[in-house]
Amino acid sequence: MEYNYTDEMKTRLRRIEGQVRGVLRLMEEGKSCKEVVAQLSAVRNASDKAIANIVAEYLHQCILAEQAAGNQDTGKMVKEAVELLVKSR
Repeated sequence: MEYNYTDEMKTRLRRIEGQVRGVLRLMEEGKSCKEVVAQLSAVRNASDKAIANIVAEYLHQCILAEQAAGNQDTGKMVKEAVELLVKSR
């Protein structure tokens, strides 16, 4: 199954990319550890949200595809999605 990444997902990752560049800039400017860690924490939170969004959309698309194929047992896909989330932590 080919996965469709939405423009919203890509925009979210571009925003994270910008945040990482901002952290590097803070480091190059010699900013405090507190500032750098706060920004890295924001990057991590944004990344966690992106992962959750991607996994949720993946699960949604897989369930729709299985239902279209006549398979109503989607428990395996839910389990795989949960495993993806667990691995991401």
